Amino acid sequence: MNPLLNLISLLGIVILCFIAWLGSEDRRIVPWNTIVWGIGLQMIVGLIVFVLGSQLVEGLSTVLNAVLDASEAGARFLFGGASSILVRDPDFAAGPGPAGRWIARAIGTPYVAVPGDRIGVENLNPGFAYILAFRALPQVIFFSGLVTLLYRLNLIQPVVQVFARIFQSTMRISGAESLAGAANIFVGIESAIAVKPFLLDMTRSELCAILTSCFGSIASSVLALYAGFLRPTFPTITGHLVSASIMTIPACFVLSKLLVPETGVPLTMGGVPKDLTMGGIPKEVIAGDPTKRPNPIDSLIGGALEGVKMAVGIVAALIAILGMVALINLVFSSLAGLSESQFILFRPIGDLFQVVTLQNILGALFLPLTFLTGVSLNWQELWQSSVLIGRRLLETNVPPYQALAQLNADGALSNRALLIISYVLCGFTHFASYGIFIGGLSSLIPTRSSEVSSIGFKALWAGTLATLMTGCMAGLFDFGNPAILGK
Repeated sequence: MNPLLNLISLLGIVILCFIAWLGSEDRRIVPWNTIVWGIGLQMIVGLIVFVLGSQLVEGLSTVLNAVLDASEAGARFLFGGASSILVRDPDFAAGPGPAGRWIARAIGTPYVAVPGDRIGVENLNPGFAYILAFRALPQVIFFSGLVTLLYRLNLIQPVVQVFARIFQSTMRISGAESLAGAANIFVGIESAIAVKPFLLDMTRSELCAILTSCFGSIASSVLALYAGFLRPTFPTITGHLVSASIMTIPACFVLSKLLVPETGVPLTMGGVPKDLTMGGIPKEVIAGDPTKRPNPIDSLIGGALEGVKMAVGIVAALIAILGMVALINLVFSSLAGLSESQFILFRPIGDLFQVVTLQNILGALFLPLTFLTGVSLNWQELWQSSVLIGRRLLETNVPPYQALAQLNADGALSNRALLIISYVLCGFTHFASYGIFIGGLSSLIPTRSSEVSSIGFKALWAGTLATLMTGCMAGLFDFGNPAILGK
């Protein structure tokens, strides 16, 4: 425990608000009530999670981890394990054919050289294939179906309403944006559907707040994806990701209202509207002809099919983005080769590009913001933390969480750094989500698509600051208790 780091985290909250205010569309308008109550709500959640409720987080993680384990049953049946219909024996030896070798290595025995192979261990990574393609992505499908089923059974809506009323009554924001923000704890851009009738008449500030809450939190359908990476060495990570999602929503409202202050009078300023949908099913359909009412199994399967689309989207984004990152780094690597050039004038250029990669560039850009979270005073640890946080902007959350898990397994990070980075990475603040969220909201109000696009990057910036503020909260309440990590 280092009180200086806790102090830095506290100052970081203030400085992040100041940074948002500097980029405000109208600096004369400062939403003090939203700022005070938004930060206050975050502190209340932080107090419960880190000071009073370590057992609560552990219990929540135990329950959710059981659900995560259950979500693997289908994947194991299909792709590997004693009951698999594809590969009966998970230790099945590599077969003679290329497809057989790939399947066996992906779900069973690690890489073993076979005559005829043209690629090596580094390129044929069984851990990556196994975790993502055969374990994590099926969990996305399962959770999407589960959340849709819970919506169909009307179990999530009351919880959303409670959070929405708390946000609206304390921070004095409109009911519609409160409801959308609360729904974001469970879903992504789908939360905007809950307030679709009000979107067309929303103020610019409301639209920015809704987009910011989409960027700043994670949908429950990808909770398993991120938790699965860290569970072996961070047993309570699942509970912490849930608390991070809850904690970030007030921060999203604080920072979005600083960037795009409210200058109008929202239609739903007086209260929270009722949730108009049930897992994407309009209430008028449910209350009408019983033959049109989907049964729970329909909801489960329909949600799973939506999860398939999400899983495919994750795969496409990773293939495209990581491929481009590797291609750009290849150019940098080629320039680094100039350090051995026979032309002396080219050697300084080569020396420079020995350390220039996209990851390092992003790490340098995020270094001041990472320092504000109070993650560490050790330069090496601070730099590693900044690189992980910066990589998210281009590479999505998946590679940084994987890298975080590996660093933690290697003992290269302190418990404090592990905790803070886990909280900061818990958000959709990357370019891949930008197109999804802006396109999704624009499709609901096509006549205002240009305005939605104009506030898109402001919302992405506000969401990024919000996740960093959540990291500051984790740093503020971290007093070096290893039990909070389940260790």
